[in-house]
Amino acid sequence: MWNRSLYTLKQMARYRAQLKSIFRSNIWQAPRIIDIDIKILQDHGIKVIALDFDGVLSPHGFLEPLPEVKIWLDHCVTSFGANHIYILSNKPLVSREMYFKQHHPGIHWISGVRKKPYPDGMNKIIEQSGMQPQEIALVDDRLLTGILATLIAGTRCVYISRAYRQFSKNPVRESFFSLLRLLEKIWARC
Repeated sequence: MWNRSLYTLKQMARYRAQLKSIFRSNIWQAPRIIDIDIKILQDHGIKVIALDFDGVLSPHGFLEPLPEVKIWLDHCVTSFGANHIYILSNKPLVSREMYFKQHHPGIHWISGVRKKPYPDGMNKIIEQSGMQPQEIALVDDRLLTGILATLIAGTRCVYISRAYRQFSKNPVRESFFSLLRLLEKIWARC
């Protein structure tokens, strides 16, 4: 954990300007995943999309995407093709993977890589997809994990500014991650 924290701090300083730019961007930011216009991504040359799970597809601890996200995901599969969609989560639970194998068998599940912000997962997607880094975008709700990983890997990103949360189901975890997101936003505004 300490190695990852030190690595994050070092990369945070290195990519500070880019992180702040993404935080202030109108194009590369959306309140929720369902607010992302897939056509706009494609118009910007995105051919492969990677999705974080917790906070992006559902609140923390959920085993499948929220109903409204499932509708967006179906549209995403139609637009990109399931083989051009990847799930890259710092919590790659087998039960989540099984959900995607059952409901979206073509979507790739990335596991066996170091957690974001290490760029290993994004590099694996670059390698598996055969696409150029600038043709790949990760949708993530954390500036200093997923978004930072995209900058290190040279890929693109969409920052989700209003992560899905459900405090009643998991109050400690949701409070912890809400605090982290708040601290990231305060830092990005400075």
